[in-house]
Amino acid sequence: MKKSTIWFLTITMVLTFIGLIYVQFLYMSSMVRMRNDQFDENVSRSLYAVSVMLEQIEAKHFLEENLAGVEDFKAVKTTGSGEGVATSFTTQTGITGNLTLEGTQSQISQIKSSTQPILAKNGSSLEADKLHGKYLYQRGLLDEVILKIISQSSQRPIVQRADSALVRSLLHSELANNGIDIPFDFAVTNRFHTMIYRTQGFPIASAKSLRDNPDVYSTVLFPNDPSTRINYLSVFFPTRRNYIFSSIKFMIPSMMFTFIMLLIFIYAIMTAFKQKKINEMKTDFINNMTHELKTPISSISLAGQMLADPAVRKSETMMKHVSDVINDDTRRLRFLVETVLQMSLYYQQEQVLNLTDVNANEAISSIAHNFKLKVEKYGGKLSTNLSAPQSRVEVDEMHFTNVIFNLLDNAVKYRRKDVPIQLSISTSNPAPNKLRIEITDNGIGIKRDDLSKIFDKFYRVSTGNRHDVKGFGLGLSYVKKMVGDFRGDITVESEPGIGTRFMITLPLLTGNDDKE
Repeated sequence: MKKSTIWFLTITMVLTFIGLIYVQFLYMSSMVRMRNDQFDENVSRSLYAVSVMLEQIEAKHFLEENLAGVEDFKAVKTTGSGEGVATSFTTQTGITGNLTLEGTQSQISQIKSSTQPILAKNGSSLEADKLHGKYLYQRGLLDEVILKIISQSSQRPIVQRADSALVRSLLHSELANNGIDIPFDFAVTNRFHTMIYRTQGFPIASAKSLRDNPDVYSTVLFPNDPSTRINYLSVFFPTRRNYIFSSIKFMIPSMMFTFIMLLIFIYAIMTAFKQKKINEMKTDFINNMTHELKTPISSISLAGQMLADPAVRKSETMMKHVSDVINDDTRRLRFLVETVLQMSLYYQQEQVLNLTDVNANEAISSIAHNFKLKVEKYGGKLSTNLSAPQSRVEVDEMHFTNVIFNLLDNAVKYRRKDVPIQLSISTSNPAPNKLRIEITDNGIGIKRDDLSKIFDKFYRVSTGNRHDVKGFGLGLSYVKKMVGDFRGDITVESEPGIGTRFMITLPLLTGNDDKE
């Protein structure tokens, strides 16, 4: 599949998933907003009903108080013209009064008949005339009761006018009637929002905090009171948010599944790009390997043709030269094949390491001695500083040798043409139980963007494609994996045009006390 096609599918699918998640988010937001508005409306309706009921209860209180104070009640019918009904009464305080209802006999009869069902509904067993008179009397007292409510009600303590038990009962009833059946706490405050009384769970906060708290709802109690004696009823719902979001809980799994699908898709696309990159690296690997193997094969073939010439066979000098060419190129060919086989076995997890006690200083000294000739061939110099007092490590000696050799070989491959090679190897003990091996060169260096990728399989930096630099992109990957198997760690520091330094840290054997 072409790279452009993969990118097109990726962008299309990502936009589709983003759009789907966005639509779900809008739906959830709309649901929450609608649920919140509905909740606010139901609470406001309930609080208003509680406030009205408290006013009605107070009016009933004053009405009953006045009716209870009547000592004498007598209904007197007019005679003669039949133009009205007169009533006289006396209260406990000695106040007397008269109430006259003017009207024709038929109109009064209609009033009488209309009051009987109301009074009968309340369980009254008085005779019709007495009930009629009482009704008229109560009508007469209405003005007095209203005057008392206006002049005296606000003087009563709010704890009596809005008893906490009564308020709780009314709130519970009205909230349930409006479909709200969740825990609540309440408080009564004055016009400065100072607490007069509150239930245990109601939050203690400043007036501004209460106003800004979305979980607290307030209404005015007895709004007809003077402004200086205004009180408020506030209700707090501790589980309001859970109640609001309970209506959209079914959407959360849907969004989670969509998000998981998006992550899986992104992972699949990343894997596709990675596989495509690996395929490109494998192609580059095959090309490099073909070119790398072609050189020694051509040299061996040419040497074989030279041996067929009788003149060459008669010259000892030519025979030695041809023999050296065959031996060198055969050794080079064997090394290339072994490198590929080692990597193949390792990545198939079939390789068994032969871990032994190795003196790293001695092993590195031997490797440096054999490699020094190759460095000097290019006019360079290889120096060693194997000064680590403790250097015994548990490694596979063959693979440990290959690791050091690979790093040295890379330093020679990626040398600067205008500067002689300067290679150094040193050992130290940064900690009592650690051995550090540093390999430093003055080569072309590695760009910062490539530093995190140089240990990837088949990866080669851009300068690695030069015709004078051969390789498969396997060396540093092999080094990284083997150091990890030795329970060690490898890091790299590099500056383009200055050089590179590899640092390998390995654990020392217990009881290591070498003295060099």
